[in-house]
Amino acid sequence: MTNIFKITLLTLAVIVLLSSNIYADPEISILGKTVTLNDTENPDDYVFSIQLLVLLTILTLAPAILIMMTSFTRIIIVLSLIRNALATQQTPPNQVLIGLALFLTFFIMSPIASEINEDAIQPYLNEEINQREAIDKAIKPLREFMFKQTRKKDLALFMDISNTNLEDKDDLDGIPTRVLIPAFIISELKTAFQIGFILFIPFLVIDMVVASTLMSMGMMMLPPVMISLPFKILLFVMVDGWHLIVKALLLGFR
Repeated sequence: MTNIFKITLLTLAVIVLLSSNIYADPEISILGKTVTLNDTENPDDYVFSIQLLVLLTILTLAPAILIMMTSFTRIIIVLSLIRNALATQQTPPNQVLIGLALFLTFFIMSPIASEINEDAIQPYLNEEINQREAIDKAIKPLREFMFKQTRKKDLALFMDISNTNLEDKDDLDGIPTRVLIPAFIISELKTAFQIGFILFIPFLVIDMVVASTLMSMGMMMLPPVMISLPFKILLFVMVDGWHLIVKALLLGFR
Protein backbone atom coordinates (compact mmCIF):
# COMPACT_ATOMS: atom_id res chain seq x y z
CA MET A 1 0.00 0.00 0.00
CA THR A 2 2.95 2.29 0.83
CA ASN A 3 4.53 1.65 -2.58
CA ILE A 4 1.28 2.54 -4.39
CA PHE A 5 1.08 5.77 -2.41
CA LYS A 6 4.68 6.67 -3.29
CA ILE A 7 4.11 5.93 -6.97
CA THR A 8 0.99 8.12 -6.95
CA LEU A 9 2.85 11.05 -5.38
CA LEU A 10 5.71 10.66 -7.85
CA THR A 11 3.27 10.66 -10.79
CA LEU A 12 1.53 13.81 -9.55
CA ALA A 13 4.89 15.54 -9.08
CA VAL A 14 5.95 14.70 -12.63
CA ILE A 15 2.63 16.00 -14.03
CA VAL A 16 2.97 19.27 -12.11
CA LEU A 17 6.55 19.79 -13.27
CA LEU A 18 5.72 19.04 -16.89
CA SER A 19 2.65 21.25 -16.88
CA SER A 20 4.59 24.12 -15.36
CA ASN A 21 7.20 23.81 -18.07
CA ILE A 22 4.58 23.77 -20.76
CA TYR A 23 2.74 26.82 -19.53
CA ALA A 24 5.95 28.70 -18.86
CA ASP A 25 6.94 28.47 -22.50
CA PRO A 26 4.68 30.68 -24.67
CA GLU A 27 5.99 29.05 -27.85
CA ILE A 28 4.78 25.59 -28.89
CA SER A 29 6.05 23.68 -31.90
CA ILE A 30 3.33 21.92 -33.92
CA LEU A 31 4.10 20.16 -37.21
CA GLY A 32 7.28 22.16 -37.65
CA LYS A 33 5.51 25.47 -37.01
CA THR A 34 5.92 27.65 -33.94
CA VAL A 35 2.75 28.88 -32.29
CA THR A 36 3.08 31.75 -29.81
CA LEU A 37 0.60 32.08 -26.95
CA ASN A 38 0.34 35.61 -25.58
CA ASP A 39 -2.20 37.39 -23.41
CA THR A 40 -4.25 40.07 -25.09
CA GLU A 41 -5.52 43.33 -23.70
CA ASN A 42 -8.12 43.82 -26.44
CA PRO A 43 -11.64 42.77 -25.27
CA ASP A 44 -12.73 42.27 -28.89
CA ASP A 45 -10.44 39.25 -29.13
CA TYR A 46 -12.32 37.56 -26.31
CA VAL A 47 -15.66 38.38 -27.93
CA PHE A 48 -14.49 36.85 -31.21
CA SER A 49 -13.40 33.69 -29.36
CA ILE A 50 -16.82 33.37 -27.76
CA GLN A 51 -18.53 33.89 -31.13
CA LEU A 52 -16.32 31.20 -32.64
CA LEU A 53 -17.27 28.84 -29.82
CA VAL A 54 -20.97 29.49 -30.44
CA LEU A 55 -20.51 28.88 -34.16
CA LEU A 56 -18.74 25.56 -33.53
CA THR A 57 -21.54 24.55 -31.16
CA ILE A 58 -24.10 25.23 -33.89
CA LEU A 59 -22.07 23.14 -36.33
CA THR A 60 -22.07 20.20 -33.91
CA LEU A 61 -25.88 20.40 -33.84
CA ALA A 62 -26.07 20.42 -37.65
CA PRO A 63 -26.98 16.68 -37.95
CA ALA A 64 -29.84 17.11 -35.49
CA ILE A 65 -31.01 20.23 -37.34
CA LEU A 66 -30.88 18.36 -40.65
CA ILE A 67 -32.89 15.43 -39.31
CA MET A 68 -35.44 17.15 -37.08
CA MET A 69 -36.03 20.59 -38.61
CA THR A 70 -36.34 19.60 -42.27
CA SER A 71 -38.34 17.18 -44.40
CA PHE A 72 -35.91 14.32 -43.72
CA THR A 73 -37.97 12.71 -40.93
CA ARG A 74 -41.12 12.26 -42.99
CA ILE A 75 -39.26 11.06 -46.07
CA ILE A 76 -37.14 8.40 -44.35
CA ILE A 77 -40.11 7.02 -42.41
CA VAL A 78 -42.27 6.73 -45.55
CA LEU A 79 -39.46 5.03 -47.48
CA SER A 80 -38.88 2.59 -44.63
CA LEU A 81 -42.60 1.79 -44.39
CA ILE A 82 -42.89 1.12 -48.11
CA ARG A 83 -40.00 -1.32 -47.85
CA ASN A 84 -41.74 -3.09 -44.98
CA ALA A 85 -45.00 -3.17 -46.94
CA LEU A 86 -43.22 -4.86 -49.82
CA ALA A 87 -41.63 -7.32 -47.36
CA THR A 88 -38.35 -7.20 -49.26
CA GLN A 89 -36.27 -7.39 -46.05
CA GLN A 90 -33.18 -5.20 -46.64
CA THR A 91 -33.90 -4.29 -50.27
CA PRO A 92 -33.35 -1.41 -50.91
CA PRO A 93 -30.61 -1.29 -48.24
CA ASN A 94 -30.54 1.35 -45.53
CA GLN A 95 -27.72 3.26 -47.25
CA VAL A 96 -29.84 3.68 -50.39
CA LEU A 97 -32.92 4.83 -48.46
CA ILE A 98 -30.92 7.32 -46.36
CA GLY A 99 -29.13 8.63 -49.46
CA LEU A 100 -32.41 9.08 -51.33
CA ALA A 101 -33.97 10.79 -48.30
CA LEU A 102 -31.00 13.15 -48.01
CA PHE A 103 -31.08 14.20 -51.67
CA LEU A 104 -34.85 14.68 -51.57
CA THR A 105 -34.37 16.77 -48.44
CA PHE A 106 -31.74 18.89 -50.19
CA PHE A 107 -34.12 19.37 -53.13
CA ILE A 108 -37.04 20.41 -50.92
CA MET A 109 -34.99 22.66 -48.64
CA SER A 110 -32.88 24.29 -51.39
CA PRO A 111 -35.09 27.44 -51.66
CA ILE A 112 -34.88 27.88 -47.89
CA ALA A 113 -31.12 27.31 -47.93
CA SER A 114 -30.72 29.92 -50.67
CA GLU A 115 -32.76 32.42 -48.67
CA ILE A 116 -30.67 31.80 -45.56
CA ASN A 117 -27.48 32.24 -47.57
CA GLU A 118 -28.62 35.53 -49.12
CA ASP A 119 -30.20 37.08 -46.04
CA ALA A 120 -27.98 35.78 -43.22
CA ILE A 121 -24.72 34.08 -44.20
CA GLN A 122 -23.46 36.46 -46.90
CA PRO A 123 -24.29 39.68 -44.99
CA TYR A 124 -22.59 38.23 -41.91
CA LEU A 125 -19.47 37.27 -43.85
CA ASN A 126 -19.41 40.77 -45.34
CA GLU A 127 -19.71 42.21 -41.80
CA GLU A 128 -22.96 43.95 -42.68
CA ILE A 129 -24.82 42.38 -39.70
CA ASN A 130 -23.70 40.95 -36.39
CA GLN A 131 -23.94 37.35 -35.27
CA ARG A 132 -27.23 37.76 -33.42
CA GLU A 133 -28.94 39.31 -36.44
CA ALA A 134 -27.55 36.55 -38.67
CA ILE A 135 -29.00 33.84 -36.42
CA ASP A 136 -32.41 35.57 -36.33
CA LYS A 137 -32.51 35.93 -40.11
CA ALA A 138 -31.32 32.34 -40.61
CA ILE A 139 -33.96 30.82 -38.33
CA LYS A 140 -36.85 32.81 -39.86
CA PRO A 141 -37.20 30.77 -43.13
CA LEU A 142 -36.93 27.53 -41.15
CA ARG A 143 -39.67 28.69 -38.77
CA GLU A 144 -41.95 29.54 -41.69
CA PHE A 145 -41.34 26.09 -43.19
CA MET A 146 -42.08 24.35 -39.89
CA PHE A 147 -45.22 26.42 -39.26
CA LYS A 148 -46.67 25.28 -42.60
CA GLN A 149 -46.22 21.60 -41.68
CA THR A 150 -47.19 21.82 -37.98
CA ARG A 151 -50.69 21.03 -36.81
CA LYS A 152 -52.36 23.56 -34.53
CA LYS A 153 -53.27 20.79 -32.08
CA ASP A 154 -49.62 19.77 -31.64
CA LEU A 155 -48.53 23.39 -31.36
CA ALA A 156 -51.18 24.08 -28.73
CA LEU A 157 -49.98 21.07 -26.71
CA PHE A 158 -46.46 22.38 -26.24
CA MET A 159 -47.67 25.95 -25.74
CA ASP A 160 -49.91 24.81 -22.88
CA ILE A 161 -47.16 22.74 -21.27
CA SER A 162 -44.63 25.59 -21.52
CA ASN A 163 -47.21 28.15 -20.32
CA THR A 164 -46.78 30.20 -23.49
CA ASN A 165 -49.67 32.63 -23.80
CA LEU A 166 -50.27 34.83 -26.82
CA GLU A 167 -52.65 37.75 -26.93
CA ASP A 168 -53.05 37.26 -30.67
CA LYS A 169 -53.29 33.56 -31.59
CA ASP A 170 -52.31 34.37 -35.18
CA ASP A 171 -49.06 36.00 -34.05
CA LEU A 172 -46.65 33.24 -35.06
CA ASP A 173 -43.60 35.40 -34.32
CA GLY A 174 -44.45 35.24 -30.62
CA ILE A 175 -44.16 31.44 -30.50
CA PRO A 176 -40.69 30.40 -29.24
CA THR A 177 -38.60 28.13 -31.42
CA ARG A 178 -38.22 25.68 -28.51
CA VAL A 179 -42.00 25.20 -28.68
CA LEU A 180 -42.21 25.02 -32.45
CA ILE A 181 -39.54 22.34 -33.01
CA PRO A 182 -41.10 19.48 -30.95
CA ALA A 183 -44.55 20.34 -32.30
CA PHE A 184 -43.18 20.14 -35.85
CA ILE A 185 -41.52 16.77 -35.14
CA ILE A 186 -44.63 15.02 -33.83
CA SER A 187 -46.67 16.49 -36.68
CA GLU A 188 -44.19 15.04 -39.16
CA LEU A 189 -44.35 11.65 -37.44
CA LYS A 190 -48.13 11.59 -37.66
CA THR A 191 -48.15 12.62 -41.31
CA ALA A 192 -45.53 9.98 -42.16
CA PHE A 193 -47.52 7.19 -40.50
CA GLN A 194 -50.72 8.33 -42.22
CA ILE A 195 -48.98 8.03 -45.60
CA GLY A 196 -47.56 4.67 -44.57
CA PHE A 197 -51.01 3.35 -43.65
CA ILE A 198 -52.33 4.23 -47.10
CA LEU A 199 -49.33 2.56 -48.72
CA PHE A 200 -49.86 -0.65 -46.76
CA ILE A 201 -53.47 -1.19 -47.91
CA PRO A 202 -52.92 -2.53 -51.47
CA PHE A 203 -50.11 -4.84 -50.34
CA LEU A 204 -52.23 -6.08 -47.45
CA VAL A 205 -55.01 -6.95 -49.92
CA ILE A 206 -52.55 -8.98 -52.00
CA ASP A 207 -51.38 -10.86 -48.89
CA MET A 208 -54.99 -11.65 -47.91
CA VAL A 209 -55.89 -12.86 -51.42
CA VAL A 210 -52.82 -15.08 -51.65
CA ALA A 211 -53.37 -16.49 -48.14
CA SER A 212 -57.04 -17.25 -48.88
CA THR A 213 -56.14 -18.91 -52.20
CA LEU A 214 -53.49 -21.12 -50.62
CA MET A 215 -55.85 -22.08 -47.82
CA SER A 216 -58.62 -23.03 -50.26
CA MET A 217 -56.13 -25.17 -52.20
CA GLY A 218 -55.04 -26.92 -49.02
CA MET A 219 -51.45 -25.70 -49.27
CA MET A 220 -51.07 -24.95 -45.56
CA MET A 221 -47.31 -25.52 -45.39
CA LEU A 222 -46.41 -23.01 -48.13
CA PRO A 223 -45.66 -19.54 -46.69
CA PRO A 224 -48.05 -16.96 -48.23
CA VAL A 225 -45.32 -14.30 -48.10
CA MET A 226 -43.18 -16.26 -50.53
CA ILE A 227 -46.01 -16.35 -53.09
CA SER A 228 -47.28 -12.78 -52.56
CA LEU A 229 -43.84 -11.13 -52.79
CA PRO A 230 -43.51 -11.39 -56.62
CA PHE A 231 -47.06 -10.07 -57.07
CA LYS A 232 -46.39 -7.10 -54.78
CA ILE A 233 -43.19 -6.24 -56.61
CA LEU A 234 -45.01 -6.60 -59.96
CA LEU A 235 -47.82 -4.29 -58.80
CA PHE A 236 -45.32 -1.76 -57.46
CA VAL A 237 -43.38 -1.73 -60.74
CA MET A 238 -46.49 -1.57 -62.94
CA VAL A 239 -47.86 1.52 -61.18
CA ASP A 240 -44.37 3.10 -61.10
CA GLY A 241 -44.42 3.15 -57.32
CA TRP A 242 -41.22 5.07 -56.67
CA HIS A 243 -42.35 7.86 -58.97
CA LEU A 244 -45.72 8.14 -57.22
CA ILE A 245 -44.22 8.05 -53.72
CA VAL A 246 -41.57 10.66 -54.44
CA LYS A 247 -44.12 12.86 -56.19
CA ALA A 248 -46.48 12.64 -53.22
CA LEU A 249 -43.67 13.49 -50.79
CA LEU A 250 -42.49 16.48 -52.80
CA LEU A 251 -45.99 17.89 -53.32
CA GLY A 252 -46.79 17.36 -49.64
CA PHE A 253 -44.30 20.09 -48.67
CA ARG A 254 -45.68 22.75 -51.00
